[in-house]
Amino acid sequence: MTSDTVQQIKAGYTFDSPTLELGVVLDSDTPVKDVPIGIPLSMLNRHGLIAGATGTGKTVTLQVLAEQLSRAGVPVFASDIKGDLSGVGAPGVASDKLNKRLEAAGQEWTASANPTEFYTLGDSGLGTPLRATVTSFGPILLSKVLELNDTQESVLALVFHYADKAGLALLDLSDLREVLNFLTSAEGKEDLAGIGGASKASVGVILRKISELSAQGGDIFFGEPEFDTADLLRVDDAGAGIVSVLELQKLSQSPALFSTFLMWLLADLFQDLPEVGDADKPSLVFFFDEAHLLFADASKAFLQSVTQTVRLIRSKGVGVFFVTQTPGDVPDDVLAQLGSRIQHQLRAHTPNDAKALKATVQTFPKSDFDLEELLTTLGIGEAVVTVMDPEGAPTPVAPTRMRAPESKIGPMGEDEVRAAVKTSAQFAKYGEAVDRESAREILAARLEKGSTTAEAEQPAEGAPGTTGGSSTSGGSTDDGSTRTSKVEFPEDSAPRSEPRGKKDEENIFSQVVKSSAFKQFTRTAAREIARGLFGTSRRRR
Repeated sequence: MTSDTVQQIKAGYTFDSPTLELGVVLDSDTPVKDVPIGIPLSMLNRHGLIAGATGTGKTVTLQVLAEQLSRAGVPVFASDIKGDLSGVGAPGVASDKLNKRLEAAGQEWTASANPTEFYTLGDSGLGTPLRATVTSFGPILLSKVLELNDTQESVLALVFHYADKAGLALLDLSDLREVLNFLTSAEGKEDLAGIGGASKASVGVILRKISELSAQGGDIFFGEPEFDTADLLRVDDAGAGIVSVLELQKLSQSPALFSTFLMWLLADLFQDLPEVGDADKPSLVFFFDEAHLLFADASKAFLQSVTQTVRLIRSKGVGVFFVTQTPGDVPDDVLAQLGSRIQHQLRAHTPNDAKALKATVQTFPKSDFDLEELLTTLGIGEAVVTVMDPEGAPTPVAPTRMRAPESKIGPMGEDEVRAAVKTSAQFAKYGEAVDRESAREILAARLEKGSTTAEAEQPAEGAPGTTGGSSTSGGSTDDGSTRTSKVEFPEDSAPRSEPRGKKDEENIFSQVVKSSAFKQFTRTAAREIARGLFGTSRRRR
């Protein structure tokens, strides 16, 4: 590297605003101590990518950024699929190897922990359980997750409206499953016809898709108490941002559940956070480790929603960083939204690796470096960096010896994590699942009541009127089979003393206007626009 190149890089990374330190320039194998490489704090909401082969230091780079953001008063959310990010909550451990690295890079280092909350989806891990209700997702998002077609999505929307009108709370997947089963039963066929005549075939497909989601862990995720995403925006008493670590190692084979949670989380934040424009620092920064799991087998609708989210949530002050092996793991439309790049070593052992290497090189700004050679010769903890400067322009491509984190590299012990979780106020708030009365219990009670009523109204054998015709409240049909009474819902059991015709139309209009869905629509028009984009229907705080 020539002295002119070194000075060009130094000038490109000299910022007047607060900056997160990434490391120092690497000249061949020698760190250049007086040429620091960093990223302006104000540009973190322009999103970014941390990529590289397995074992090259991506997660440690994530940790370096997370701990500096925390100290700057910025909350952080990070998914932890491999289980080695929990060390951000414990102080680092000095060693001879670490001391040599610090001395070579000229880095001042003090072992320190960060305020950390540990979460898990449902009860699948050690952290505080995160849950959400089926109602909060709404039919549009749930249809995307279940990969329903347009017809099936319309059916699901009608089912949600029916459940709302009938007072059937959809809190977990069993509630939705029971409503669907009821509508396709003999007792519920009239109600099914009354909501648009949806076919049993469409309902059957939805039921099968729900079973698939349940097999991926949906049963433990959907329910109450529902997580309040505002809890991700907290700082501690000293003003440091809370680092929220979501444990996902037991769910790495459940991308649908992970995708479900991600979409709901970002959409909910988008609805609630105010517009901040270009702030001095972000409101929150997300790190999605192993991001290829997020996009694996994702539907087009889901990818479109992720792209919209990444594009629009910047104005809310939220930054999103994807952590994965190659840029090709991230769809082009999403990749185009990412302003900062930290590329660790890539390997070219196979033709596919070589192809991915060439594609990666093409995504960088022009430079004097032979990036194909450079990217394959980087060591562990080294990367090629380019970020967005405060003027919105890319900085020079810079080979970088990455900074060492001051928190622990690797996972905390399970006992340490359990102890931290048990003493957390978040665990007291969300730790115990709540199973209040919902659609499942209500339907069971109504069916039992209907069966009891039918038995009570069944005429005694040999009594007058037992032959010929059938009763409207029970008894025998013409073919000798027993007919059960229709299960009555509130709107069915209301007295009908008014004339039909125009009054019926007014009743229908009144039902729609008085429904909670309509009230939610008229109460917050902006949130409904967001729901059109992201497919959520959150029960507001």
